[in-house]
Amino acid sequence: MTVIITNEQDKVEIAADWSQQINEVAAICLREEEIPERAEIDLLFVDNEAIRELNREYRDKDSATDVLSFPMYEADEPIDDEAEILFGDIVISLERAQEQAAEYGHSLKREVMYLLVHGLLHLAGYDHMGEEDKKQMREKEEKLLAKIGAIR
Repeated sequence: MTVIITNEQDKVEIAADWSQQINEVAAICLREEEIPERAEIDLLFVDNEAIRELNREYRDKDSATDVLSFPMYEADEPIDDEAEILFGDIVISLERAQEQAAEYGHSLKREVMYLLVHGLLHLAGYDHMGEEDKKQMREKEEKLLAKIGAIR
């Protein structure tokens, strides 16, 4: 599994130890969802303005959000046994994550790990449009966060 991390914002400092935990979180999520370990995930950190532009362009919502996911892999599509799987892209607004961490009373790192798990579950096909789907996704999020010690 490969997580390519790109930081395109300069408003919030990224801690040095995040990279290792990001990879651990991604590995646990992929294993839990039975996604082949050859998956590649692009993780992009941006500010509120950049995520607002993406949200407007791809979702027709003219507002900043915390995380966007862009799946590139369908579980039923045939794959080459040797090739890396382009699983998808996750975009996180660190500016928004910092705001939410303060609002919820926990660390920025915990908020980023939550947003990463949320984004990974979207890449795996989960959504929260209906109440039952939302409940299922929240249960998965809490289970995965507990596995990495990032409970509320």
